[in-house]
Amino acid sequence: MPTIKKLIAITGSALVLLSSCTKTFLDLDPTDKATEAVYYKTPDQFKAAANDFYNKMIGFKSIDKSSIYGWMDWGSDLLNPGYGWPSGLNATDLYWNNPYAYIRANNILIGKGAQYAGDYAGIKQYVAAAYFFRAWHHFFLLKRFGGVPIDTVVTDVNSALLKAPRNSRYEVTKQILSDLDVAIDGLPLEASIAAADKGQVSKQAAMAFKARVLLYEGTYEKYVGKATDGDGVSSGAGSAGYDAGSVTKYLTEAASLSQQVMSYTDYSLFSGVDSLSYRYLFILDDAASNPRGLTKTANKEYILSSRYDYTLLQGATNLTHTGGGGISRKLMDMFLCKDGLPFSVSPLAQGYANMTDEFTNRESRMTCITGAPKQKYWGFSSAYGANYTLANYLTVFNWPAYINVSYPDLSNGGSGYGNRKWSSESVNRNDNQESYDYPQIRLAEVYLTYAEAKCELGNGAISDADLNISINKIRARAGAAALTNALIAPYPSLTMLGEIRRERTLELLSENTRFTDLFRWGIAEQELNQVPMGMIVKYNGQPTEIATFTNPYTKNPAYKASTYPFGVDATTGAVILSGPPTVPMTKKNYLTSIPLDQINLNTNLLQNPQY
Repeated sequence: MPTIKKLIAITGSALVLLSSCTKTFLDLDPTDKATEAVYYKTPDQFKAAANDFYNKMIGFKSIDKSSIYGWMDWGSDLLNPGYGWPSGLNATDLYWNNPYAYIRANNILIGKGAQYAGDYAGIKQYVAAAYFFRAWHHFFLLKRFGGVPIDTVVTDVNSALLKAPRNSRYEVTKQILSDLDVAIDGLPLEASIAAADKGQVSKQAAMAFKARVLLYEGTYEKYVGKATDGDGVSSGAGSAGYDAGSVTKYLTEAASLSQQVMSYTDYSLFSGVDSLSYRYLFILDDAASNPRGLTKTANKEYILSSRYDYTLLQGATNLTHTGGGGISRKLMDMFLCKDGLPFSVSPLAQGYANMTDEFTNRESRMTCITGAPKQKYWGFSSAYGANYTLANYLTVFNWPAYINVSYPDLSNGGSGYGNRKWSSESVNRNDNQESYDYPQIRLAEVYLTYAEAKCELGNGAISDADLNISINKIRARAGAAALTNALIAPYPSLTMLGEIRRERTLELLSENTRFTDLFRWGIAEQELNQVPMGMIVKYNGQPTEIATFTNPYTKNPAYKASTYPFGVDATTGAVILSGPPTVPMTKKNYLTSIPLDQINLNTNLLQNPQY
């Protein structure tokens, strides 16, 4: 992607070629035809048109002013306990309308590329980028709706394609993979992208994204199968093109592509701040944004990202003062101890009697993401009685006198834990000013894809060597011992596939993966229908420290049984109070309903099963 200055400097003539169905960065809404006739004459024009594609991915700030939160996983079983999910019919859905508007712009560029009279080599990478983003948006639609109409041509209002039925998920997947093959062939390697154009999609990004698609669809077909397809006659998109051999084929290629991306030296895990690396990875902006003085140039982990800038394009989303939602008991217990074992079996686990016990001997992702009691923090959060959520990681940091030690507050309806993954690190970055980049594809995910695909292909088994070249690099950054077959062998409750899935869950928290992972693994009903729980208030038959604690600043008790819905007795597992009501997760909720306005416009669109 070009620099932010270049993004903003895109001329009106470059933007007007976009579909009139959607707003652009400059809020223009002209027609297409007249502009298309005079545009796409030079490589620079193709480049300018392709630049706008990067604005059409979910991030902190949505260029077309559409909501981003519906597909951030800030409300799963791990965060915001008790969150519900859409279960009824949607009258409209911007996540149907917007992708198709974006695909139209991709198709326009692809079509103009075929008509280009100049040297095709000069525009090849921009056409390839259009194929990449066409695959990107079709994949978004696939995850949300299942089979959808495939859109590969520029239609007009009289086109028969506007009345086309849905293609099956298998046909959509094949189209996505085909588009990505074209993208991989035409995109430059990261090393060949000029410094001024860094951020543009690379060949490796397309390979990594294809591996993501292959892993998703391979596991979805393995664990969910045709259960959400419908018959294609009375409901759903049907199962046309289904091939039972696709599972092994897809997983094999996912592992192969991931390994190829892993072999390039252009990318590396960010590990420049020791045990705080996972924390700083997500809040790198300029030197004034953090007490370490680090900038985005230190981050070589992002393979593709949505880029922001404090001066030119701020995130405009309240991240520091609200964080990413309250953290559930489930997530806290999923974090590893330093010996590489989960809290449930590790001999290093200290229990819950004192409010800091569960933070002892734990991996750094836990301490980087969550707010430990009795620490100083920057920012604001309802999870803490002292109203501060960002930790003092450096003893040299000059804290203002009004920053107090924080303590959990269980009287405000939360779980007692706060999420700080996206919270800023400095007084120089207030809420809505956070301008760090949003990762779309990063190297850690490629490691996770490789390990999961290999384990699936091995029927739940994977070699230590394969673990060492993939997720054990992630665990090393987190300060947790390596995952080996010998490590988990003594514990019947642990499986290798389960531990690899744990790694994915922890590493990609709040990066828009949790719901779709639970769906493709076929375990969403099991995981999402559990009663949400928070901080432990009874342990070994006795009230925990937090249950009897009075905040020295507010003089208020931290816990009141009548106002804390997430309490649990860790001895018996009994929930003290029921969590907030949720809509029960069922298999039908793996897909969202087709919006009714689209069915009214095209009666050949069949609704998803059971809606």
